[in-house]
Amino acid sequence: MTRTPAAEGARTRRSRVQGEAMAGRSFLNRSPKEESDAAVKEAVLLGAKNAAIAGTVVAVPTLVGCRVLPWAKANLNYTAQALIISAACIAGFFITADKTILRNARQNTIGKLDK
Repeated sequence: MTRTPAAEGARTRRSRVQGEAMAGRSFLNRSPKEESDAAVKEAVLLGAKNAAIAGTVVAVPTLVGCRVLPWAKANLNYTAQALIISAACIAGFFITADKTILRNARQNTIGKLDK
């Protein structure tokens, strides 16, 4: 079945109008599923940002220490260095994500009690 250019244009206009309608929706009138999805997305983004910062902050002294300090040079191989850095990244991600989700849940609870 072939599609005519007019049919494609109508489909594009329809999807653009639906997209504009979604963009114009108020955040106050979201369903619980949408609130949950938005909270998870926000938690993942903030967690990823914090994980990148934590990884950078921990990587520099770890790598420098393994080149300069005799004890670290003798005892911390590449695997140990990677574990130290990744542990900081993972901790930063999960702590931030957990705090963000709990903050959103607290705000939702307070908002429901005020109504």
